[in-house]
Amino acid sequence: MKLDELAAYFNGLLKVGEVKDSPNALNGLQVENSGEVTKIAVAVDACEAVLRRAVDAKADLLIVHHGLFWSGLGPVTGAAYRKLRLALDGNLAVYSAHLPLDAHPVFGNNALLCDALGLGEWHMPFLDIGWRVEQETAREELTLRLEKAVGGRVQLAAGGPAVARKIGVVTGGAGGEIFKAAGEGVDTFITGEGPHWSYTAAEELGVNLFYAGHYATETFGVKALGKHAQEKFGLPWEFLDHPTGL
Repeated sequence: MKLDELAAYFNGLLKVGEVKDSPNALNGLQVENSGEVTKIAVAVDACEAVLRRAVDAKADLLIVHHGLFWSGLGPVTGAAYRKLRLALDGNLAVYSAHLPLDAHPVFGNNALLCDALGLGEWHMPFLDIGWRVEQETAREELTLRLEKAVGGRVQLAAGGPAVARKIGVVTGGAGGEIFKAAGEGVDTFITGEGPHWSYTAAEELGVNLFYAGHYATETFGVKALGKHAQEKFGLPWEFLDHPTGL
């Protein structure tokens, strides 16, 4: 498939031009290849190890959640040089979708995590990119479901009720938004990670705050895009797992 056609399709699907994001996110096609896509690799981060594995896997498009340019404008030296050289020498295009992927109602990290948790319909927006669900679920049961969904242990600041009724979900590093979350009336807030002070803030605010891992909560969207590309365009895809433990 033509790279420009596939990139345009994803731009439209994810509404890349409409979702506000950090300027350094540079959502969309970040690096071109010779113009053809025959295999897709997907990953959370466009780090050097992932780019190397994508080239070794004979992929010619890498789709990531966190792109190449988070640190902003800088010299193309060191790791920046090595990553760009890997992509260019390996004919590997790189496409990134950050908040547009978090927020998408079908392919987004938040919607898919809600689905994995069995939270039913998530029709209420929450903190701009997340979803709020009103469903009665025991806190212990929610812990077990969350650990199963992310494939590992989660940390809990158990400041809220033993039975959750108003649950907000924002994947990634949204723990610092605990005051906003409480202000929107949730008694349970699920995210990936947060600053140290967010734990005691959650206790004092009377909110259950789950930290399920920044990386672990953001694997859902890129996998969904890979699967969708295969179903719609017949392109094989592979998930490159490179967990940070954070």
